[in-house]
Amino acid sequence: MKKAHRLGGIKAGQHHWWLQRVTAIALIPLTLWVVFSLASLIGQDYLTVKIWFTLPHHTVLSVLFIVTAAYHASLGLQVIVEDYIHHLGIKQAILITLRFLLILLGTLCTIVLLRLAFVS
Repeated sequence: MKKAHRLGGIKAGQHHWWLQRVTAIALIPLTLWVVFSLASLIGQDYLTVKIWFTLPHHTVLSVLFIVTAAYHASLGLQVIVEDYIHHLGIKQAILITLRFLLILLGTLCTIVLLRLAFVS
């Protein structure tokens, strides 16, 4: 019990577990949509791809995929770090770095998609 002190309650772990499952389930149709959509764009010129991204449902689904994938990755990587890194300082530094990088990656990808969709 002494080692379990300050690790959070069981409800925090349960909530984290559910969020991983919900994002994984959400990623199934989103990933299928991304794969088939990108496959249909192979060999197309830039203008065709740009027009494709200007359609609102394509833009929304693309951003939704990026945000969901980044959040799901964050949840999964957090579990890996918490399970296998035992030094508290290193663990916290890695978690902060990972979260920052995933937020940065998700934000940059979203900005690129929105610029592609809305800027001529």
